[in-house]
Amino acid sequence: MRVLHVCAEMFPLLKTGGLADVSGALPLALAPLACDVRVLLPGFPSILAGLTAMSDVATFEALAGTVTLKFGRTPDEIGVYVIDAPHLYARGGNPYQDGNHHPYADNHLRFALLAWVATRIAEGVDTYWRPAIVHAHDWHAGLVPAYLAAAGRPATSVFTIHNLAYQGIFPADHFAQLELPAHFFALNGLEFHGQISFMKAGIYYADRITTVSPTYAQEMTTPEQGCGLDGLLRARQDVLSGILNGVDEAVWHPANDALIAANYSADKLAGKAKCKAALQVVMGLEHATEKPLFAVVSRLTEQKGLHLVLAALNEITDRGGQFVLLGSGDAAMEAAFVAAAAENPLQVAVKIGYDEALSHQIMAGSDVIMVPSRFEPCGLTQLYGLKYGALPLVRRVGGLADTVMDCSLENLQDGIATGAVFNAFSKEELTQGIRRIFALWARPKDWKAVRQEAMCTDFGWHSAALQYHDLYRSLGA
Repeated sequence: MRVLHVCAEMFPLLKTGGLADVSGALPLALAPLACDVRVLLPGFPSILAGLTAMSDVATFEALAGTVTLKFGRTPDEIGVYVIDAPHLYARGGNPYQDGNHHPYADNHLRFALLAWVATRIAEGVDTYWRPAIVHAHDWHAGLVPAYLAAAGRPATSVFTIHNLAYQGIFPADHFAQLELPAHFFALNGLEFHGQISFMKAGIYYADRITTVSPTYAQEMTTPEQGCGLDGLLRARQDVLSGILNGVDEAVWHPANDALIAANYSADKLAGKAKCKAALQVVMGLEHATEKPLFAVVSRLTEQKGLHLVLAALNEITDRGGQFVLLGSGDAAMEAAFVAAAAENPLQVAVKIGYDEALSHQIMAGSDVIMVPSRFEPCGLTQLYGLKYGALPLVRRVGGLADTVMDCSLENLQDGIATGAVFNAFSKEELTQGIRRIFALWARPKDWKAVRQEAMCTDFGWHSAALQYHDLYRSLGA
């Protein structure tokens, strides 16, 4: 079963968010299921630098000039095609924006090229390997199903929506540069309120659509969560399904994580206390084992509910708790968190930016991981928290609702509680969640039982890989 995954980033080569974790882990999980999986990526410098055994496959006169398709392997021996096009990909900033956080003006070409090349691979440009399934991820690869349709569908397409809020919207006058048939720019096609939508293209033309949790698959068909595409998603609901993301336990597991102060497991928890003490030292907090340590590892955006955390921060500190944040994003929010840390440095610590090692140390050292999102397609943060015994405090939405069991009296009695869940997207509801965490913390026996249940919950990639394998089979692969 030959499957080509198409995405913009992949761990450990390049990571700006959870998409990279998925594209790095899913091919590895599919390999034992008789899936011959390869990945197509843009030729960002870190991706080219991280591959071994590189060779040229073909050179094209493509959408934006001459490009070369190369093939190499990751450190985990996953086969990767990469588009070597320095004029498009060898830039500063991040893969999507310049150093001033402005999207690149030619992003429509940079990511249309990704889909265009995927179609050439499906047509057999590599005479040694040709996919039956092309699996495109998020808006960056949204044109894959469209180009495949324009080429007569040389392979079957699967399109996975990781976050419907980011849609790849571009002005209509860019359409001619995409070299798609003129009739593709229509209501039944790429056109979206007079503009081009890469996300809509993926949804409209794909043979099957998936998203990253069962609850989000239902939510996105509603006006509240559908981001203007709910009508189309309702129309395509018969080919839409939700498959939960997993945790790559080779990277995220406290028993063998080399980035944390001490290893531990659900049965041997002594290392967890050592990790907490080490985190308090690193972040300049008071060394206090008896105080619950709350944490956030997140992009600082309105979607993630971090303004609610700011508003409810005193609820944590006034009750004697501590708080750690690692993240970046909205400048005003960054400044507000930095100011809160300056006012109360023994209880609040903030690191602006992204630090992979520190994110592991925060998971290992914290008691609670906060994910109070307005919407959350799946969420990996709460899954890492479960694995590391940092009880998730989450809103009942999307994948958060599918993965965290609230510490209600009934769930405690049944032994299935793994965290705290609140409903409405408000400061008041989050505050109630914080109070319930403190109430659970005051009952050490119950806290230990919930933490152990959380750490034993299985959200590995094997289950997700089996579901994708069954999906590919259902498409005739």
